[in-house]
Amino acid sequence: MEPSSQATEPGPVIPASVHLPEITVKALILSVVLAAVLAAANAYLGLFAGMTVSASIPAAVASMAILRMFPRSNILENNIVQTAASSGEALAAGVIFTIPALLLIGYWKQFDYVQTAALSVVGGLLGVLFTIPLRRALIIEARLRFPEGVATAEVLKAGSAGRHDAGGAGLERSDEVRNLIVAAVIGAAVKFGESGLRLWNDAWEEAGGIGRTVVYGGLNLSPALLAVGFIIGLETAMVVFLGGAIGWFLLLPLYGALMGLPEGLHGMEAARVIWSTKIRYVGIGAMLVGGLWALVQLRKPLFLSITRLGAVYRQAAQDPGDHGRLPVLRTEQDAPLGWILTLLILSVVLMSVLYWGVVGSFAVAFLMTVVMATAAFLFSTVAGYMAGIVGSSSNPVSGVTIATLMLASLLLVMVLGSHAPAGPAAALLIGAVVCCAAAMGGDNLQDLKTGYLVGSTPWKQQIMQVVGVASGAVVIVPVLTLLHAKYGIGAVTPEHPHPLSAPQATLMGSLAQGVFGVGLPWDFVILGGGVGILIIGLERHLQSRHKALRLPVLAVALGIYLPLKLSAAIMVGGLVAHAVRRASREGVESQGRQGLLCAAGLVTGEALMGIALAIPVALSGIWPAIEADPFTVFAEAPLGAAPGILVFAAVAAWLYRRGVTSDQ
Repeated sequence: MEPSSQATEPGPVIPASVHLPEITVKALILSVVLAAVLAAANAYLGLFAGMTVSASIPAAVASMAILRMFPRSNILENNIVQTAASSGEALAAGVIFTIPALLLIGYWKQFDYVQTAALSVVGGLLGVLFTIPLRRALIIEARLRFPEGVATAEVLKAGSAGRHDAGGAGLERSDEVRNLIVAAVIGAAVKFGESGLRLWNDAWEEAGGIGRTVVYGGLNLSPALLAVGFIIGLETAMVVFLGGAIGWFLLLPLYGALMGLPEGLHGMEAARVIWSTKIRYVGIGAMLVGGLWALVQLRKPLFLSITRLGAVYRQAAQDPGDHGRLPVLRTEQDAPLGWILTLLILSVVLMSVLYWGVVGSFAVAFLMTVVMATAAFLFSTVAGYMAGIVGSSSNPVSGVTIATLMLASLLLVMVLGSHAPAGPAAALLIGAVVCCAAAMGGDNLQDLKTGYLVGSTPWKQQIMQVVGVASGAVVIVPVLTLLHAKYGIGAVTPEHPHPLSAPQATLMGSLAQGVFGVGLPWDFVILGGGVGILIIGLERHLQSRHKALRLPVLAVALGIYLPLKLSAAIMVGGLVAHAVRRASREGVESQGRQGLLCAAGLVTGEALMGIALAIPVALSGIWPAIEADPFTVFAEAPLGAAPGILVFAAVAAWLYRRGVTSDQ
């Protein structure tokens, strides 16, 4: 493993000899609140758009804004808060990629609080525990980049400029906090106007017949999707949109021309039926190939990360006094091995009991536990390594979960039989834990990198990562229940004709059922596999020619699977980010920090309003006297999508202005 360019990085802001308060009462309370809020927001975004965004920088800014109101707050307290908050956000990503599939396959009629919380806590804990020994190996010895961890450290340093030695927490650039709050209000207000008051449609869509076939175009008018495109940048947004173009502009019209339209359907209805029953399975096939390809690509990082981990344990065995008899600097004190092993054993026992209750066999439950623990260990360490190289935003969570799910399904088929009723659910329960562990692995080491740069105490950060996991697990089930009641998840029903797409969860459910004999349109899945192979070949060709453009197959596959209107809105956000990068004084390396914070605010504001609007719907199912949509002005938007288009354009223009004036 080659050391990164961080080999000459400066020492920590707060030296090991200085002791400042870190886990305080106010920091703990704020950590729990932010972890719950950001977990809820990311759950909404992931189910809506199939993508999640990092919460570290928004959490750091929010922490600095609140803690500055106290007389003796400091940079280490701020770092403790963002550590816990980003852990809650990462856990939400792991949960929404898998657990809703248990609802989609019919195993649950509603989200089971105890089982969902148990899966979330165990997966999150394993992600934390398995990556603790990697901190020294990857951050201190290998000095990997961890780009998002470095960026968060820079935000914390800027916010505490010149005042950390006195124990104060300054926020010299109050415009950052103001823009974050204003953006959240804008996102919430737009969501309230569209979904609460129903003043306009949530999307512009048009479809029309050409000969035997149909063509479609659409644009979702959500500020959150615009913000996602801004955050991920033009290149990734283009790749996702390319997938949408393949699905909606090529495959859908081609299917109609060759096979004809569904009987009795035309225009928009025909386009939606063809996509939902045929074309989206092409995306599933491409995602399956992408997941297996990700596993192949991870063979070297897997070997290197495990090698590093083995070296850490050998060193500890040769020098047992390192954590006891010999003095250890404050900034190098990890959680003790006994603490790690205790939580690990409790987690494994808890999952064994849960699995036993599902399959009714101790032997099968034991096999499931072994597969779960092994895969969680392998992929959380790989996620940590990948975060150090390319950042946690490139964490291959979907790919490793697909691989785990397929392996677990095949093993369970051999044990339970190919038509076992509990088979798909059992495989998904394994995949859910592994997905949460992999999502946490990369995020944890990014936060520990931030702590290393500012001078935090590692074991205190590791405790707060567990706090973030617990906070996210507590809040995630009510959030999923509310979203399902208001919008629906994955499946189109008469009550929810336009549900949250939940692409990864739908994929996981379809794969688990497919292995256990539930019919899938395998011809379209195989076609998608062929498309995935072509994309992989094209990307390798671009790499061999040293081209900057990349075509990650999972991103293209996600675009094929998503409704075009979602990927189109993300593409617009990517174009705004590109325009900002060209105009900003910071040049091509940044979209402007103000712009990124505003984008994060738009996501959070819309997500929280979307969850708030779901509360009356859920309560109306318990108390019929409560109106499900108390704010609705019109049953149908009187002006269609026109007001929404104007609002969407105005938000895009405002985001551009904020990004361009980032450092002026």
